[in-house]
Amino acid sequence: MSSTPLSPAADVPVRGPGGGVRIEAHGIDVIGDEERHGRARQLFGVWAAPNVSYLSLVVGGALVLMGLNLWQALAVIVAGNLCWVLVGVVAVSGPAAGAPSAVIMRAMFGARGNRVVIGINGWFVSVCYVALSWAAASVTAFSLFARCGIELDVVGKVLVIVGIAAVTLVISVYGHGVIVKLYLPLTLVLAVVFVVLAGYVFGHTDWAYRPPEPLRGAGLWAALTGGLALVASAALSYNNSADFARYLPRSTRPAAIAGWTTLGAFVPSVLFTMLGALAATTLDMRDPQTALAGVLPGWFTPVFLVAVILGAIANNAMTVYSSGLALQVMGVRLRRSRSVLLDGTLGVLLTLYALLVSNFLDAVSHLLQLMVVLLGPMMAIYVADIVLRRNRYDGHALSDQTKSGPFWYAGGVNWTGIAALVAGALVAASCLAVPGLYTGFLADAIGGIDLSLPAGIVVAAVVYSAATRPRLAAARRAH
Repeated sequence: MSSTPLSPAADVPVRGPGGGVRIEAHGIDVIGDEERHGRARQLFGVWAAPNVSYLSLVVGGALVLMGLNLWQALAVIVAGNLCWVLVGVVAVSGPAAGAPSAVIMRAMFGARGNRVVIGINGWFVSVCYVALSWAAASVTAFSLFARCGIELDVVGKVLVIVGIAAVTLVISVYGHGVIVKLYLPLTLVLAVVFVVLAGYVFGHTDWAYRPPEPLRGAGLWAALTGGLALVASAALSYNNSADFARYLPRSTRPAAIAGWTTLGAFVPSVLFTMLGALAATTLDMRDPQTALAGVLPGWFTPVFLVAVILGAIANNAMTVYSSGLALQVMGVRLRRSRSVLLDGTLGVLLTLYALLVSNFLDAVSHLLQLMVVLLGPMMAIYVADIVLRRNRYDGHALSDQTKSGPFWYAGGVNWTGIAALVAGALVAASCLAVPGLYTGFLADAIGGIDLSLPAGIVVAAVVYSAATRPRLAAARRAH
């Protein structure tokens, strides 16, 4: 370990019998070159494990339920998942700065402005996602116990929820090293389970499937664009990919970082979302667990349910890890491990309330559907900034939040970034169409076609680039 004193946001390392670090020592402080390690290909397992998931099956089934035929659904799945390329591009900023995404975004929104942006998108949304995912995993666990003849009472359900959360938080607290080492073997285990599942699904697939009432005209385009936004929203929510690449040596090729990150997420996400669409050609995927159980042998169903729970844990461990870093960036002076535990505790309380007291998760789910108006523009601004700065970030400069720091801008706010985000979000909102929930005036004018994804991304990127390029060019000439 480096002899550099730890920042207030860092953890005191806990060492095992062999002297290895057991808990990640760093929070949002800069990772020194002497502490960089690993290879870009390790990012494949990091991103594959959380995307070998039950949620992908649900999304794939939803596309068919929206009225698309099989081949239309498969095309939407491939196109929507291309947004993982943006996640790969964002990852290259991690080794350049030696800092997580939430810190790097100070370059885009300013030292103070970034706290608000991260508070909404990096922390609040993460906690909501965690609660939704833990709720789904817990319901799956309840079903598993029921298959074993054990009917859980309230105390039993609480213990199950807390148990799933505890496993997740252990991974998150131990941090980056454990995630890198654990996720590749976990990916292989989950892949085997889902390959077996695929064998049974293929046997019940109607490859010539067409909906009873084929969509045409505006209705078809509305389903295609809405499905595209649904698929892409998963990738766009991961503007934290620098968090898991920041320990790589500074000399690591950016193309390798972007490539392995993209490949790790894209391949499993495409395959298992397609599996959900294939299943929906003959099964009622409004209740995927029950539908799939009807075509699976009795011995395999419990294995499948355990895989669902493991996938949710892998996904949430990454999300909680990043939400803990986001909490530090917001100004909460806690060590990373404690900020992770704080966010995890909040997620558990929300999950307990949702499953045992009042089901408010529908409201949370609707809120997250609307968050695409921010997710696309934020990702666009991040990628644009990487391109404009040629991926040159100084982690120590980004950590300087004083008024004389390079990212203080005007009163701690980069109004260019804020303006680009607001412009992109407003245009995206006007083009958004979520049936039964919200339809923007532009979407309504063109028959309910949802163009929020491309509109928000393009507008935010253009506004930010047009305003930022001259300033960066002037700064280069001055030096």
